[in-house]
Amino acid sequence: MKIAPLLREMKRHPELNPVLVHTGQHYDAGMSDVFFRDLEISAPDIYLDVGSGTQAVQTGNIMMAFEPIAQEQNPDLVLVVGDVNSTLACSIVSAKLGIPVGHVEAGLRSFDRTMPEEINRVVTDALSEFHFTTSPEAENNLLREGISKEKIYFVGNVMIDTLIHLVQKAESSQVRTSLGVNGDYALLTLHRPSNVDEQEPLKRIFKALSIIARRIPILFPIHPRTARMLKQFEISTEVRGLKLIEPLGYLDFIHLERHARFVLTDSGGIQEETTVLGVPCLTLRNNTERPITIAEGTNVLVGNDVERICNGAEGVLNAKEKTGRVPSLWDGKAAERIVSVLRRVAAQSHS
Repeated sequence: MKIAPLLREMKRHPELNPVLVHTGQHYDAGMSDVFFRDLEISAPDIYLDVGSGTQAVQTGNIMMAFEPIAQEQNPDLVLVVGDVNSTLACSIVSAKLGIPVGHVEAGLRSFDRTMPEEINRVVTDALSEFHFTTSPEAENNLLREGISKEKIYFVGNVMIDTLIHLVQKAESSQVRTSLGVNGDYALLTLHRPSNVDEQEPLKRIFKALSIIARRIPILFPIHPRTARMLKQFEISTEVRGLKLIEPLGYLDFIHLERHARFVLTDSGGIQEETTVLGVPCLTLRNNTERPITIAEGTNVLVGNDVERICNGAEGVLNAKEKTGRVPSLWDGKAAERIVSVLRRVAAQSHS
């Protein structure tokens, strides 16, 4: 979702020669291949096929696979997005090879170092030469960490570029018909280690879901990691009103998200999408690196506490949901601004 608008914009400028590297961190066909189709991205130029592993193993494998690629390609810049292990690994390799790094979604902070993603964000920003931010507080975070203002560019949100580009196309999805969905429903996504890798938080969330599902059906496209942990902990998914479905492509998911009564999630990007779509969002976390979705959007933090989750859902169902507005520069043109910066810098360096 973050790469698609960048590639689309780069290909409008013949002087740019983007090379797309897919590390294989997201290797499940339901979590990768279908997104390339839906987002209209051509096949990656290079596929590293690193697969899964612990945080250290996966990060190390990506670094070992990416280093010879970076040496061979010798790019003018390595552009990384978000906060996954691929982001961190490719940034470290590039910085050690003396290749400038540009970080899309720089400066986001949850201030929770127990989250692997927070470590990835902080280290990547420390190594980056170009910091492309989605919101004003991200710039403030970077300035506090000693990043010079000249390296920070407030450009908006590439996730929203993709949403705006494809939201009308998503309207033609037949996913509700195929699922037999009539009337109101809630939509759930769940994959964060803090929620699914330990038995007690996962049990609490499912207890809350069993209560909410008495009031409204819940559609749950289940992440492979979550499915594995539910089985390991022997937590029953046989909850009346809870419908487990296979992972969805981007267009089908956006269709369900847009028409949901509310969304329950522990994802970062979905907090942003719901803000733009005006859909109430209950985030199953105690903190967020995207506080603008709370300050200006429809997002409410409910953690993995049964009472807070149920109260949040009850508030929405009783028409007391939070209303929001779309943050500044979330207008579908973030990729244009990023590529404009890159073209300007490239022109200066070659002049």
